[in-house]
Amino acid sequence: MPAARPLVFITGASSGIGQALAARFYAQGHDLALVARNTQAMHDWAAAEGLEPARHAVYGADVAQAESIVAAARQCIARQGLPQIVIANAGVSWGVDTGEREDLEVMAQLFATNNLGMAATFHPFIRAMQARGSGTLVGVASVAAIRGLPGHGAYCASKAGVVSYCESLRGEMRASGVKVVTLLPGYVATPLTRNNRYSMPFLLTADEFARRACRVILRQTSYAVIPWQMGMVAKLLRMLPNRLFDRLLQGRQTKHRHKTGG
Repeated sequence: MPAARPLVFITGASSGIGQALAARFYAQGHDLALVARNTQAMHDWAAAEGLEPARHAVYGADVAQAESIVAAARQCIARQGLPQIVIANAGVSWGVDTGEREDLEVMAQLFATNNLGMAATFHPFIRAMQARGSGTLVGVASVAAIRGLPGHGAYCASKAGVVSYCESLRGEMRASGVKVVTLLPGYVATPLTRNNRYSMPFLLTADEFARRACRVILRQTSYAVIPWQMGMVAKLLRMLPNRLFDRLLQGRQTKHRHKTGG
C-alpha cells in the first residue's frame, strides 16, 4: 500500500549525487526507494544515517540492463506504492578515443547506462502516473551536454541526448499532469569526478548540489543548470565561433579512458 509520506525513487543511490539527494529528501519528510548495483553500500549508509526501516527500501539493479531496472521499479510499486518523484541519476563518465577499437564497446556501455537506462527507469512508472494525473520524472544530465569537449565525446553526446530526451518526454507528459525536470550539474565533488585531470570551476559538494537540486525538483522547474554560474560559462562557450572554441580547448587535459566511476 502507498505510504502516507511522499515517496522518491532514486537510482545511483549508493554514492555521490544520488546518496546526497536521498539524504536531502529524507530530511524533508520523503520516504526513499534506493536503487543501485551495490546494495550493501546503501544498507550501510542507511544504517549509519539512522534511517527508519519503515521509511526506506533498497533495491539492487543495473540500469544498463533494462529488465533489471524495470524489475526493481515494479518491486518498488508493489512494496512501497507509486512514487511521487522518480530521479534517474545513475550514470557513468569515461573518456573515449574513437580511434581505438575497444572504446566502441565503452561508448556502447556508456549510452546503455546514461540514455537507455534513463528511459528504462522512467518506463514502469509512466502509465500509472498518467492515470493518477501527477508525478515528477527527473533526468540528470550534465553541463557537458551544452558543448562537446575533446576526449569526452561519448559522455557529452550521452548527456546531450538526455537533455533532448527529457525535452521530448516533457511534451508527451504535459497533458497528463506529469512533470519532467532536467538537471544539468556542473562540477560536483563525487567519486565520478575524483580523478579528473583538469580544473573544475565552481565545484560544489554533493550536499550543496543536492540542496539546490531538491528545491528545483520540488518546484518542478523544467530545466536547471546547477550552479547557475556554470550555465553562464557553458552558454558563452556555445556562442563562441568554432575556430575560437577549438583553440581555447587545444591541449586541455582529457578524462582518463579507463573507467573512473559508476
